[in-house]
Amino acid sequence: MLSKLRNTFSGWFGKIIFGLILFAFSFFGIESYMVTRVDSGVAHIGDREITQQQFRQRFDEYRQQMLRQMGDQANASYFERPEIKRQFLDSLIDEQVVLAFNDKYGVRIPAKRMQDEISSIPVFQTDGHFDSAQYRALLAARGMSVASFEERVRQDLASRELPMQINSTSFVTEARIDNYLRLRDQLRDARVLKLDKPVPTDATIADTDIEKYYEAHKSEFMRPEQVAVDYVELDAPKLDVNLTPDDATLKERYEKEKSRFVASEQRLTSHILIKVSGKGGPEDQKSALAKAQALVSEARGGKDFAGLAKQSSDDLGSKAQGGDLGWLEKGLTDPAFDDALFAMKKGDISDPVLSSEGYHIIDLRDLRPGSTRSFEEVKPELTREYADSERERVYNETAGRLIDLTYQDPSSLESAAKELHLKVQKSELFGREDGTGIAANPKVAQAAFSDSVLVQGNNSDPVELGPNHVVVLRIATRKPTEVKPLAEVRTAIHDRMLAERVAAQAKSHADALFARLEKGETLEALAAEVKGKVDDQKGIGRQAATLDGALVQAIFAMPKPTAGKPDDKLVPLADDSYALVQLDKVADSDPAKLDATARESARTQLTQGQGNTAALEFVAALRKATEIKINEANM
Repeated sequence: MLSKLRNTFSGWFGKIIFGLILFAFSFFGIESYMVTRVDSGVAHIGDREITQQQFRQRFDEYRQQMLRQMGDQANASYFERPEIKRQFLDSLIDEQVVLAFNDKYGVRIPAKRMQDEISSIPVFQTDGHFDSAQYRALLAARGMSVASFEERVRQDLASRELPMQINSTSFVTEARIDNYLRLRDQLRDARVLKLDKPVPTDATIADTDIEKYYEAHKSEFMRPEQVAVDYVELDAPKLDVNLTPDDATLKERYEKEKSRFVASEQRLTSHILIKVSGKGGPEDQKSALAKAQALVSEARGGKDFAGLAKQSSDDLGSKAQGGDLGWLEKGLTDPAFDDALFAMKKGDISDPVLSSEGYHIIDLRDLRPGSTRSFEEVKPELTREYADSERERVYNETAGRLIDLTYQDPSSLESAAKELHLKVQKSELFGREDGTGIAANPKVAQAAFSDSVLVQGNNSDPVELGPNHVVVLRIATRKPTEVKPLAEVRTAIHDRMLAERVAAQAKSHADALFARLEKGETLEALAAEVKGKVDDQKGIGRQAATLDGALVQAIFAMPKPTAGKPDDKLVPLADDSYALVQLDKVADSDPAKLDATARESARTQLTQGQGNTAALEFVAALRKATEIKINEANM
């Protein structure tokens, strides 16, 4: 079973965390193990702290999920860019300022809300119902306790609660909807004359001009500093490890972890909830109890319990399913509900059970007794786990020794490689951004060009290339920045100068024609001169697919024509070409012609946009009122 769980883990666990976490997202790097800092925090938000470990764990969850979504298009180096990490850190800071506000003003997430959130996660369900055994097994396979996962969910819900409530209070007026629709569906008539980029009549660039350009722009033709490195690589799958345990070892592990293989008693349960109406006073309590007792009598008298639940239950989450709560085990529900349920026999209908939600009527439909899987049943799982843990143990021991040895002798990798039976490998020359092979990993380039390695000549800190995969490197060859020789860049300079000449000609020609258009010459006359054609466009919408996007954007940025005189504009296009545009007519849409569905869709769009803005402004205000200190070096 555990093998099956692991095969599905990389997908479902990431999706759960990614779906749960609004503001952001298990990365325990070997770097954090061996680097000691006075302040290991990435950010301090008031009296709260985001530690390196917390940041790396959340960021790795986010990165892994995004890489899975990107598939073949995935580019892991993108997530090593400082600006991406900073954006993610900002989202974590937003989360913390909201949680601090919650603590100050007593915003809490009820246990049932958290339980409902977890129960709704598909991977924890069997046949559409929450399966507590599967829930616990999946978390155990991930090495996460129920308590820690539930706290993670609770915290996520808490960080979303106030922004969501603020978002939900947003509204828009009918007048604003009308104005939005008039502008959104506005149509414009325009005439367009595209000016082709001129073809150079003379593509000759004198050698003296190329040499002058080279001398004036030498800084643009620099060959970046390059290095080659020696490195020692430690990769867990390549380690020589004994992965065949004896039965005594496995039996010892089985006895220590026997609780993992115990399935708790489960009960297949339905219920009907009768909430206490009004202010919850004595009379309201009596009324709710009387209604619940009447339903108990009907259910015990033979009436279909599911039908009664659909008709009378106040629990919207289970009402449509006839009150079905699926298989429950102890500790998942309200204590009073729990006590009553586990005192019942199969087929019993309970008396009304009072909880904080109201009165419950419980139908115990079936039960599964607890059981313990034998050693022989779980032996294959234990063998696989042993292999994984043993490989990780050997890796951790070897990695720890590698760190010690490369720190003890920071001027060489040879002694560490000899003791650990590793090979010192060499890379090709690479720059800060153009590495190949192992240097294609941006972490390697970052380490190679760090002050400690490049300037001081030390071994690097361990560089993590992936899970249980590190390298330690040092500079083997250093080639400083230098100007590329003229012979190497002559063709590039020739092409650049020619392109600049053509661009200047195109701009000058377009400016001259536009000036004539402004003075009163017709677009048609100019088109005849340049052997072009005026494209008469009627009813252009904002999403027009028949025109260049830059043209559509420019046309809708032009002011309405006045006194019957068209408005003129010179629009730069791609590849140094231009277009002359005359805007003839602007026609606003008539909101009254739209049906109720279209209008309601516009209302929803505006309301959501306004609500999102209000929620973001709320978080921004909290940030402004909070002392925040960021240490980007610890990211």
